[in-house]
Amino acid sequence: MRNWCLNFFGLMWLAVSCLSGCTTSQTKEKSPKAAFIIVDGIPADVIEKLNTPTLDEIEKIGGYTRAYVGGVKATYNETPTISAPGYISLLTGTWGNKHNVWDNDIAAPNYHYWNIFRIAEKVDPKLKTALFSTWLDNRTKLVGEGLEQAGSVELDYKFDGLEHDTIKYPHDDQANYIRKIDEAVSQEAARYIAAEGPDLSWVYLEFTDDMGHRFGDSPQFHEAIENADRQIKKIWDAIKLREEKFQEDWLIIITTDHGRSAETGKDHGGQSDRERTTWIATNSRKLNGRFKQSPAVVDILPSIFNHLQVSIPDEVRKELDGVPFIGEIDLADLRAEKNGSTITLRWKNFSENKTDKAEVYVSELNGFKHGKPEEYKHKGEVLLHEENFNLAVDKDSPFLKILLKGPHHYANVWIVDRMN
Repeated sequence: MRNWCLNFFGLMWLAVSCLSGCTTSQTKEKSPKAAFIIVDGIPADVIEKLNTPTLDEIEKIGGYTRAYVGGVKATYNETPTISAPGYISLLTGTWGNKHNVWDNDIAAPNYHYWNIFRIAEKVDPKLKTALFSTWLDNRTKLVGEGLEQAGSVELDYKFDGLEHDTIKYPHDDQANYIRKIDEAVSQEAARYIAAEGPDLSWVYLEFTDDMGHRFGDSPQFHEAIENADRQIKKIWDAIKLREEKFQEDWLIIITTDHGRSAETGKDHGGQSDRERTTWIATNSRKLNGRFKQSPAVVDILPSIFNHLQVSIPDEVRKELDGVPFIGEIDLADLRAEKNGSTITLRWKNFSENKTDKAEVYVSELNGFKHGKPEEYKHKGEVLLHEENFNLAVDKDSPFLKILLKGPHHYANVWIVDRMN
């Protein structure tokens, strides 16, 4: 009888302990993680008609939307629809007038505009970062790893530079070596994410753009895109594995860096609608109204940090051209028109609170561009739902930076008669 009682109460204790442990495990907050993938040179009209089951699965959880690159057409921040400017627009959340990358030579990037890895590592050095890329310049020039002027960022893991290994990947006229490198990059990204679960990862795949340049709108281009979807599946499967086995909340964002010309699909770099129109696919369940409003590539950086629950340093945040499509937002599409000594500001309001306001600030300098503090002057405040504000200025001012500070984020716009 005594043994039976001991066994009974022992089993009861184990059951209670198990229930207690299970409850603790279920209520424990999941660790946010993020991975973003750039698949090069795929117009929205093409990705929408092909067989991409991996993207379809991801979109069903979160969403798909058309997006754009190239800045605001015919304004001070118009940016070429070329690969490197597209990548760094994502990496910094800014357009070409700030990051200063205008082509694939990457001659003089302005590292005062912090990239996504620099922000992550400076805000929280415990965050683990990783990069998997078919182009070495992404790390060495755009991120500027190890460069003092780029913040001496050191990624925790990197897998790139295979295009320089001509023994293992001999170069061929059909660029099949790039396809093989993409395969190795996606495989290693999947392996490392599954094993290590880095907090922030970038994966870059190139072969689709090579096929676009060679064949334009063609079966070869389409097959390369469908193959890229299979490569993305490896990474997506690794993410699902992490979510199943660990207390992790993963965000995945897949996008492209530019579209292609309407005539043949071989070229890009201009400002035609097809070259500017891209797309974003994500598993996020916290998408806001901005996501369906044709967001920009610069919106991805603040969206990722909202998911990671990382607070971007205030001086960096003021310079962002992007508006997050994850989490709460105040306004988007801030525009400014100068007429004599009056500037009219207009924006789209996203606040549901009729009493929410934005504070208005102006700077006549551009100190941040040169690594100096910005000197903003407070010019008033406005109710966000009014969607416009008239600002009195010196009509002879050649340059003005205008900043709106909402409850959740900043928005900025420039008036440029003469660039500082």
